[in-house]
Amino acid sequence: MILLKALIMGIVEGLTEFLPVSSTGHLIMAADLMNFNDSFVPMFEIVIQLGAILAVIYYYRQKILESLKPKNIAPGGWGFKLWFKVFVAFLPAAIIGLLVNDFVEEHLFSSFTVAIALIVGAIMMLMVEKHFTNVRFRNMDSIGAKRSFIVGIAQCMSLFPGMSRSASTIMGGMMVGMSVKAAAEFSFFLAMPTMVAASAYSLVKGYQAMTFVEWTALIIGFVTSFIVALLVVEKFLSYLGKHPLKPFAYYRLAVGIIMIALILFKVVR
Repeated sequence: MILLKALIMGIVEGLTEFLPVSSTGHLIMAADLMNFNDSFVPMFEIVIQLGAILAVIYYYRQKILESLKPKNIAPGGWGFKLWFKVFVAFLPAAIIGLLVNDFVEEHLFSSFTVAIALIVGAIMMLMVEKHFTNVRFRNMDSIGAKRSFIVGIAQCMSLFPGMSRSASTIMGGMMVGMSVKAAAEFSFFLAMPTMVAASAYSLVKGYQAMTFVEWTALIIGFVTSFIVALLVVEKFLSYLGKHPLKPFAYYRLAVGIIMIALILFKVVR
């Protein structure tokens, strides 16, 4: 049964990782609904997100490889500038995440906190989309380190389960003048070091206590999230090039309200 639950969790992760609806939040809610509450689940929920991020790395493999060529990665090259901006944006969440990670895992991984964050994040998305309409950058390579750092600060909101890393960074990008699609692409690149670091930290903390079945479940969830995410990423980018964020905000509102109702009726904890 645990392996079937891991498969379902992998599908949920792959479908939601890039959408501004919080993959972590959906994983927490799915785990509650399936009574998937083993002690290794918080780590499982973090590590399988790396599978989806590897799908992004595969999708952008040509750009990544080009950026790492000696002429491009040398100081002053566009590859150097790209990864420097990613590093600058990565720092705020990395530092704050180390300080609050244990508290977040212990106290905030619940359907109730996720439901509240989904609703708050939805309202924020609607406000940002309404008030930050002056698009100055339609390509993520156009922004500088200062704006990248601001996006990194915005990413810190995603440390609260349910806020969504994608939503937080996309909103941050829009606030500094990026188009929604450019902000989403920058969010994808920023996810690479962020989720590698988060997954590695979680594995180092908990791998010694894992059983063979739990390792098998982790592998199933990881591989499934990679495959599903690979099918989703291009469609999501294509959608953002033509449509607003409002549908995702309304979806968050609906799911948040439904989850609160389920909690009140004690369907989930």
